[in-house]
Amino acid sequence: MVEPADLNPDPRVVEINLAAQLADVEIAPGKRVHAWTYNGSIPGPLIKTRVGDRLIVHFTNELKEPTTVHWHGVRVPIEMDGVPGISQPEVNQGESFTYDFVVRDAGLYWYHPHVRSAAQVGFGLSGALLVEDPDDGVGVADQVTIVLNDIGFDARGNLESADSGGSAGMVFGREGTYVLANGRTRPVLGARSGAPQRWRIVNTAKSRFFYLDLEGQSFTVIGSDGGLQEHPVTTDILLVTPGERFDVIVTPKGKAGAPLVLRAMLYNRGYGSVEYRSVEEVLSIAFTDQAPVTATAPVAVRRALAAPQVEGATPVNIELTLPPMQNGKSEFRVNGVPFWKAKPYIAKLGETQLWIVKNSSDWDHPFHLHGFFFQMIDEKGQPLRPLAWKDTVNIPMKTTARLLVSFDERPGEWMFHCHILDHADGGLMGTVLVGPVQPSTHV
Repeated sequence: MVEPADLNPDPRVVEINLAAQLADVEIAPGKRVHAWTYNGSIPGPLIKTRVGDRLIVHFTNELKEPTTVHWHGVRVPIEMDGVPGISQPEVNQGESFTYDFVVRDAGLYWYHPHVRSAAQVGFGLSGALLVEDPDDGVGVADQVTIVLNDIGFDARGNLESADSGGSAGMVFGREGTYVLANGRTRPVLGARSGAPQRWRIVNTAKSRFFYLDLEGQSFTVIGSDGGLQEHPVTTDILLVTPGERFDVIVTPKGKAGAPLVLRAMLYNRGYGSVEYRSVEEVLSIAFTDQAPVTATAPVAVRRALAAPQVEGATPVNIELTLPPMQNGKSEFRVNGVPFWKAKPYIAKLGETQLWIVKNSSDWDHPFHLHGFFFQMIDEKGQPLRPLAWKDTVNIPMKTTARLLVSFDERPGEWMFHCHILDHADGGLMGTVLVGPVQPSTHV
C-alpha cells in the first residue's frame, strides 16, 4: 500500500495531505473501476505513526458531494471525530478541514467518511492508520497490514448503485462483487515456509464479514481493536466483522510452487448470507525456495490489563430490532425508534456504564462505539478472557452482549451504530451525550 509523504521534519509529528477524489483504479489485470478514493488509491494511503505522535491531516474534498473523515477507534477529541452535525460541519466540494490529534494507543485503526457512509465507503473511501509501539515485545520482523473490503461495479467500470435492492438491500447489507485485499483481488504475499509473520488485519467493508481460513493453519491472536490483549489465543478460523481489527501471528508452511490460500468461508449473519453463496479466495501465499524454518520461539506476548469492575456501573439497556415493513419500507430501531427520531443517551463525565445490548433481530450487528474503548462482560458479570480493549464487537442475531465502558474524559456527543453501514443508514444508530454539553439537533 502507498504511504503518504510526511510534510513535517519533527520526528514526533506526522503531517500529511489527504484528498477525497475520483480515480480510475485497477483491482486486477484488466479490471478497472471509476472509484471514490483517498489520494487516488483503494484503500487510501497507509498512515504510519508511533504511539504518542501528533497526527495532522490536511483534508480536501474534491468530490461533488459533502464528506468528512472519521477516525475509527481512535480516542480523539470530539471536534476531530468526523460526524457532521454533531462533531463538525460537512466538508463541501472544494473545502478543506484539518484533523489534528495525538494518537494515544498503539494498534491498527482506520478512517472513512461519516456522510452517506454506506455509499461512500462502498464506493472506495477507506484507509488504514497504523500506530506502532516499538517496545511492544512482539519480535516478529516480517509484518504485513491487510485491509479487507469489497466493491461492486459493472463491465464498464461504473460503480453499483448505493441503493440497489431498495429496502431489502438495506436490510441484507449490500456487498460488492469483488473481494479485495489491499485493493487487489487475490493478491500474492511472499513467505518463507515456517517463518512467522505478523498480520494486522482490518475489515473496512460496509457489510461483508470475513470468516478467514488459511487451509487449516492456525492464527495466533495477540490483539484486537485497542492493541495487544491480555494473552495470545490460537484459532483455526478467524471472524473479522466490519470495523473490527485483529493482530495475529501466522506461521505459513508449504512448498515453493504450491500456494497457500487464505479464504473467506461462509458465515451466517442473516438470511441470504450463506444461501447460494460461494467461498471467496482472499489472497495467496507464495513460498520461496529457501530452506524451511523448523524451529521458532512460541508466541509469548502478554499485556497487563486491569480486570474491569462491574460493581457500581450504571446499567443501560439497549435493544436492536427490525419491526415488520411499513408502507413498503423497513427501518432498524434502537429501543423502539430509528436514529432520526432518537434522543441522546446520557452519561456523566467519569461515569462507568454497563451497556446491555440485546439483538432481537434476525441479523448480526457489529456494534461500534465512537471515541471510547469497552471491555466485554459475561452474563454472570465477569470479564471475558483474554482481557482486551474493543470498540467494535459483533452481536449475533437473537443474542445479548454486555459492554463495560468508562466515559472518563472528552465530553461531547458520541455516536454508536451497527457497522453494517446499510443498517446504520437504515436507523441503527444513536448517540451518547457525555458531560455537560448540549445535544445536537438531529432529532
